[in-house]
Amino acid sequence: MNKRYSLHHIHSADEFTFSPAEYSYFKYGDKLYAEKFAKELFDGFIAEHEEILNTDKDILVLPSPYMAIPTASNFLCFYFKKQLDFYLFQRGKKSSILSKINRNHTYTTDYGTLSFEDRKNLIANDTYYLDKDFLRGKLCIFIDDIKITGSHEFTVNKILNEFDVKADFLFMYYAELMNFDIDPTIENYFNYHSVKNVEDVIKVMLKPSFQFNTRIVKYILGLESSNFDYLTSKIKKEQMDHLLELAISNNYHLIKEYETNINTLTQTELNYGY
Repeated sequence: MNKRYSLHHIHSADEFTFSPAEYSYFKYGDKLYAEKFAKELFDGFIAEHEEILNTDKDILVLPSPYMAIPTASNFLCFYFKKQLDFYLFQRGKKSSILSKINRNHTYTTDYGTLSFEDRKNLIANDTYYLDKDFLRGKLCIFIDDIKITGSHEFTVNKILNEFDVKADFLFMYYAELMNFDIDPTIENYFNYHSVKNVEDVIKVMLKPSFQFNTRIVKYILGLESSNFDYLTSKIKKEQMDHLLELAISNNYHLIKEYETNINTLTQTELNYGY
């Protein structure tokens, strides 16, 4: 089985069945909307395809591939799993299993600005790993927030074929572009709808529901020095500590474009006696 489900279908460039404002906050680390979207996604899926979960197979849920820093879709996946597990619990079934496709590289390019071919070529330079024996014979639900060109699904399917994974696959999205006459850069309209500048980023980071993800870490590390200094003067010391830990974990210290700001973070840590 290889199926796809999406809750919201994008047919127009200016009318949507979901909130671009909420989506933008979600992409920049507001888990409040990750939880909201996950419930909506689960409820929509159950209403249309409950029979897929009527299986004796173990169920795996997997977010889009990442290295060390989770993507926004990872938090969507986490809250979807909570909804799914309670549903399975109510029916006397085993809870689902959270799994992951590991990736070995990262890039500074803003994915939302690229065409299908450019996206495909970019991620083709990456390397991925999954445990095919662990996935064998299971129902594997791959969860992502949005499908614009399908390049990530294309890549995941390529990985599954290369590893010869014998399992059932379901690709699930909060939203999907259905009208291919619309420029794929509409993704950036959603990404930046409510978070357009460093002031907006600071507002999100000061929310109790904030958590770092790949997008916001890359955004901060890519800021020009004056904006970076301004942002770090407004956020908590603990967030600066965590930002440095995440940057190192994802090997961002090896990327020239991020070098200056990581060095500034490092010096701050040394001054505090890190």
